[in-house]
Amino acid sequence: MIVGAYWSRVLRLVYKSYKQTGHNAGFWPAESLGRALRFLWFPAILLWFVLPLLVAFRSRPLIGTRYLLSIPILEWLGVLVAVFAFGATLVCWKKMGKSWRMGIDPGEKTQLVFTGPYAYVRHPIYALSSLLMLASMIAVPTPAMLVIGAIHLIFLQWEARREERYLVGAHGDSYAQYLRRVGRFFPRSFGGYHGAT
Repeated sequence: MIVGAYWSRVLRLVYKSYKQTGHNAGFWPAESLGRALRFLWFPAILLWFVLPLLVAFRSRPLIGTRYLLSIPILEWLGVLVAVFAFGATLVCWKKMGKSWRMGIDPGEKTQLVFTGPYAYVRHPIYALSSLLMLASMIAVPTPAMLVIGAIHLIFLQWEARREERYLVGAHGDSYAQYLRRVGRFFPRSFGGYHGAT
């Protein structure tokens, strides 16, 4: 349910961006590598949403959907972490405003955001999406979810690095300084980034 709310919000953000700018916010990237990645990433995301439903409502488990280990308290902890990750992501999406994208569009240059969660972490949405996936893997500990989780986590790492290379090229020294001072997924300091000095 939380994963469904998360991705339905992403689709609403894509639609809103399209209505405002005529661009799809990187949902279907303009660059070929980004499009190729979507052919693997989109099915993994769809399975991330569908698999917990299959596990919960199917009386006979499918291959890969039987729990490896069932510890109810850990499963509920996974749910609580997922709720936190979704709530914190809503804050990040709001802070990004019109600059929010989920892919690279070489023909578009958005305004950089260095405030709020972005003063501490370069990719807070990716960090929280990783946390949401890890929580899903704890809440639904099946072989299939572990595979889906590994795919999603690898793609988030790869996409963060690709975006950083693109942003250094698009924004030059202002992003390069930010990159040197602010951690990718974890804060380097809790003083926050206050711009170039």
